[in-house]
Amino acid sequence: MRVNSMGDGRSIFNARIVIAIIIALVSTLSYCSSSSFNRITGKKQYVTMTPDQEVALGAQSAPVMAAKFGGLAPDPRVQELVDRVGARLVRALPADAPGYPFEFHVLADSRTVNAFALPGGQIFITQALLARLETEGQLAGVLGHEIGHVLGRHSAERMAKQNLTQGLVGAATVAGSGGQDGGRMTQAAASMVGNMINLKYGRDDELEADALGVEFMERAGYDPRALIKVMQILEAASGGRSGPEFASSHPNPGNRAERIGRLIDEKFGRAMRPGLVP
Repeated sequence: MRVNSMGDGRSIFNARIVIAIIIALVSTLSYCSSSSFNRITGKKQYVTMTPDQEVALGAQSAPVMAAKFGGLAPDPRVQELVDRVGARLVRALPADAPGYPFEFHVLADSRTVNAFALPGGQIFITQALLARLETEGQLAGVLGHEIGHVLGRHSAERMAKQNLTQGLVGAATVAGSGGQDGGRMTQAAASMVGNMINLKYGRDDELEADALGVEFMERAGYDPRALIKVMQILEAASGGRSGPEFASSHPNPGNRAERIGRLIDEKFGRAMRPGLVP
């Protein structure tokens, strides 16, 4: 009996294509059906998690985050300062802002100059960054920016985007798995495209958080121009090692400082209201 290997090969190839199309369709439909309107940003976004799930995930991840950066800072006075500034910002948020249970943490890490926000309101700042800040307004700028990430639901949005990317990469891998080398090349190309898509969203998130931070600072009585100084501090701390802006998930701090300055002029004018905390 002769076996039609060419016919069998075509059947297998066609089956892989069908499976790949199904995977891609399911991933895309799941992503597109998760759209919602964010009242804080005024934009439509795709998020598959509920706010309660964000809170639970953030609370579960907070101890892991702290452990990665040497635990929490032992000085209660430092924690009290961050709690006070954070609470002032939260009290001044728009009335229709989601009621995330914000918590602010100082990480003991004295070398990493950074701040982080987990989904649901868990916010961290390292001692290394805190030690470089010169005013309460600058601290408010850092925390306001991170609050912007939370209310912008940027982490949840990126998770939904990554799930879509993984589904499309999986579909491309199935479709191109006829040859070992061809499958690897297809997967590598699809991964690169997916990473670049997610990279753009990461950069946009940073700029949106800057804009929200400016708004939250001014509402809480802080001078939003302090956030410009924060960008200058971050740029100095990087020592020029941040690399080209296009290749970084965080836009260059120097360029962000210019954007923040223009945003403040557009939003509030050059004459800020008196009494703002610098």
